[in-house]
Amino acid sequence: MARSLKKGPYVDQNLLKKIKNLKPGDRVIIKTWCRACVITPEMVGFTFGVHNGKEHIPVFVGEEMVGHRLGEFSPTRKFVKHGGRMQREMEAAQAQAETASAQAAKEAPEANKK
Repeated sequence: MARSLKKGPYVDQNLLKKIKNLKPGDRVIIKTWCRACVITPEMVGFTFGVHNGKEHIPVFVGEEMVGHRLGEFSPTRKFVKHGGRMQREMEAAQAQAETASAQAAKEAPEANKK
């Protein structure tokens, strides 16, 4: 359920204080645990370290992110690929094809030199 319009968007006041002390474009990463904080236009151009439960993920805020929440850009779950034996066989075949193409590319310039 969305927050009521009467209350307005939730923005952490401590985060706004940290932003006011910095200039836009600074390379400083502002660490935060406030994933529910809504991104406002004042935050554009800053990099936030959003905590995902294990570590701080750097998130550079752009114009198109205004209105979204900080937590949307810091995933909390790690995707473990699907498949079993078939997936391993396909990956092995793909890796073998890449090494073969790399070998062919490496040998082609040597043949031109002779």
